[in-house]
Amino acid sequence: MVQTQEKSSPGKKPPQTNKIGLTLADYKGSPSTLCDGCGHDAITSQIIKSFWELSIEPHQVVKLSGIGCSSKTPAYFLGKSHGFNSVHGRMPSIATGAHMANQKLILLGVSGDGDSASIGLGQFGHMIRRNVPVIYIIENNGVYGLTKGQFSATADVGSKAKDGTPNKLTGIDLCGLAIELGCGFVARSFAGDPKQLVSLLKAAISHRGTAIIDVISPCVTFNNHEGSTKSYKYAKQVDVPLHELGFIPFYEQITVDYEEGQARDVEMHDGSVLRLKKLDGDYDPTDRFAADHAIHQSHRDGTMITGLLYIDRDLPNFTSVKEIVDEPLASLPEKVIRPPKSALDEVMKELM
Repeated sequence: MVQTQEKSSPGKKPPQTNKIGLTLADYKGSPSTLCDGCGHDAITSQIIKSFWELSIEPHQVVKLSGIGCSSKTPAYFLGKSHGFNSVHGRMPSIATGAHMANQKLILLGVSGDGDSASIGLGQFGHMIRRNVPVIYIIENNGVYGLTKGQFSATADVGSKAKDGTPNKLTGIDLCGLAIELGCGFVARSFAGDPKQLVSLLKAAISHRGTAIIDVISPCVTFNNHEGSTKSYKYAKQVDVPLHELGFIPFYEQITVDYEEGQARDVEMHDGSVLRLKKLDGDYDPTDRFAADHAIHQSHRDGTMITGLLYIDRDLPNFTSVKEIVDEPLASLPEKVIRPPKSALDEVMKELM
């Protein structure tokens, strides 16, 4: 069979590449099978854009997920990366094991409000307590989309189901819980705000610890109607950004483009900078008590604050606390990682 080379169209520009010569298409995955207009697909697009703009090799990333609509989405981005779809609510355990096996890989966990706030709540809490270096994205729509739209644990009191039934149970605010548990990076965004979400994703990638991003992601099938507090219309009405966000990678020159006192630069662990430009108030994301107060105040006001809620760059992470060696454990030979019989005999003596 004779193959003919496809001729490029006259005047057609070649696809743009990043610093390592990859196109945006190199960061995509399989076509989405989610409902048209699903907020999860908007998040997928911003994940693709973030990793492409930061010029991260896809094979350096491990995608992890549990069960639910959100946990299907890793198939739709970074198709050349590693992946593991765990059982319901158990993704943090897999992430911890993957990090111990090879700390040089970037861990990206995608979960949902059901996967994290219900069956996985215990694992969610202990992952934060250990400060495992993982980018943990919660695609939060307030319902169980795979099982016909029942309220999830993050559904707000008074929010109405598609049939008009009101939710009578208190909702769990995963950002407030994460801050209370001592998480060193907590943010909230909206699937309909790509600019803000990209900046937060880039900052989370540069963080060296557990980075929680709770993204309100409307379910167009079961939770995008009048009376829902997780719909596109409602989220746009009550969204109150804390600041405008800009991200400057470590390899780009940082320039001053604002009046003195009008912005705050948060330097990340790799030298990148997250620039927070003030809007109406002077919000300090390094003040844990202020973050907690702001979340409670938003509940009282019926608003949804978005942006970087809290950050603590100095919090020791799982790697340093457990003194994990630099060499990936997965590549160490058996003679190094397996104790000799003499060492085991000494352990047994101590137990006698």
